[in-house]
Amino acid sequence: MSVPTATLATFKIPSVTNEPMKSYAPGSAERAALEVALKELRAQLPLDIPCIVNGQEVRTGIMEKQVMPHEHKTVVCNYHNADEALVAKAIDGALAAKEDWENTPFSDRAAIFLKAADLASTKYRHKIMAATMLGQGKNAWQAEIDSAAEMIDFWRFGVKFAEELYAVQPPQNSAGTWNRTEYRPLEGFVFAVSPFNFTAIGANLAGAPVLMGNVCVWKPAPAATYASYVVYQIMKEAGLPDGVIQFIPGPAPEVVGQVLKHPEFAALHFTGSTHVFRKLWKDIGNNIENYKSYPRIVGETGGKNFHMVHKTANVTSVVNNTIRSAFEYQGQKCSACSRAYFPDNLWPEIKKNIVEIHSRIKVGSVEKADNFMGPVINQVSFDKIKGFIEWAKADAESEIIAGGTYDDSVGYFVQPTIIVTTNPKSRTMTEEIFGPVVTIYVYKADEYESTLDLVANSSAYALTGALFSQDRYATILGANKLRNAAGNFYINDKCTGAVVGQQPFGGGRASGTNDKAGSASILSRFVSPRSIKESFVDLEDFVYPSNLV
Repeated sequence: MSVPTATLATFKIPSVTNEPMKSYAPGSAERAALEVALKELRAQLPLDIPCIVNGQEVRTGIMEKQVMPHEHKTVVCNYHNADEALVAKAIDGALAAKEDWENTPFSDRAAIFLKAADLASTKYRHKIMAATMLGQGKNAWQAEIDSAAEMIDFWRFGVKFAEELYAVQPPQNSAGTWNRTEYRPLEGFVFAVSPFNFTAIGANLAGAPVLMGNVCVWKPAPAATYASYVVYQIMKEAGLPDGVIQFIPGPAPEVVGQVLKHPEFAALHFTGSTHVFRKLWKDIGNNIENYKSYPRIVGETGGKNFHMVHKTANVTSVVNNTIRSAFEYQGQKCSACSRAYFPDNLWPEIKKNIVEIHSRIKVGSVEKADNFMGPVINQVSFDKIKGFIEWAKADAESEIIAGGTYDDSVGYFVQPTIIVTTNPKSRTMTEEIFGPVVTIYVYKADEYESTLDLVANSSAYALTGALFSQDRYATILGANKLRNAAGNFYINDKCTGAVVGQQPFGGGRASGTNDKAGSASILSRFVSPRSIKESFVDLEDFVYPSNLV
């Protein structure tokens, strides 16, 4: 229930900085704590994960399972899918909770998110990491930068950005008037659809609209169900009222179809495949007459991300950054490098070094610290990546110089694969793979400018890209030519690793709406501003001076 509240001060939030990342080095306290959390989670498997509607656990008996990608015979959890009646109840419950939550002062909403961040930083850090490692196939470092650091940063910086957005007010007031802007939550509910590859993204897809006073129906990815459930637990412990977020795992077509037909549907907050996002956009358009308001559509999808290398680039940096970007988390980051353009003057040295470093990459269980790579997420993904590798083996214009093998007998393991092609428009240079496969095109070093045009126009996507150059004029030319080829553009750094508060994330073209997660920009999509003018001087006559004679 809402409580009448006096505004007795203008509060200032605590100082916000990025969450320090722990190293998990041998002998460190954090490695020991994480190993304990992994053992404790293993001992509890398989878990039983309910839907959560109006704060109550609901077990429908319509079961699906989430397995360990690196050990697919082991079930992480059996989770209950929402049915039609429960989805309807979740929507109704969210709408019923809306008024109280919308009327909750920002300072109180902010306090919940700041507390959630502190809980994730301390009490829940290793629990959420263990859930992400075993459930989504991340090693310790990848889990740390995602389910700990990035999630915490989303929540803390979200509060900071909201405070800044609320402070944006009209700069001018005519004599005798006071102009103000308030940032109202959207009418209706927000629908969040989150992916498997980042626990933090799920936390932000549901969290960002809720921070701004909205209510949210959240459908997590099946392959991230357990970690998403832990995220909900953290928010609940931090004080989130019942019904503000409704947690409903379920079959996508049924849940999505029911949500998008509801007249109170106000916004979609999505991360996932381009195909699905386009389908949802079409469905929203087809239902447009049914909605109370025009729904906001906010989405980030795929990428065909590039490393473009100038003839002056530092080879060691190019090779190490490309290895990391292409193969960290098995190439399953939206931003992963999957196409690279290397000049022929550097190619012999790059080839020697990249093949040598590739030979040192270990692939295996995420529970073994020396494995740089783990599994891909599931059988469907494994089969898709396998198909691309087999295509490259048969293609006369492609050569696999490292990797190219795979094994799904125990887990969904694909060796990091490096392809060299003589065709810059080949399948593996233009189609999204979402796995540990990078394709290299070697260009003539004196054809830098035309190759920039090739990079800019070879893909339907425009998410991330990197340019390596020690020549400032070449760097300027590259940045200009590639202006619309990537929403996140890196100079002498890899095309992955955006940090909240430092590099707001998102891309254009087929990669999404580029609303920039991790910034005030995305928060503005979940509010509907109201301009208010208050006059202090009464109007004594309706006539203007120009009417006088």
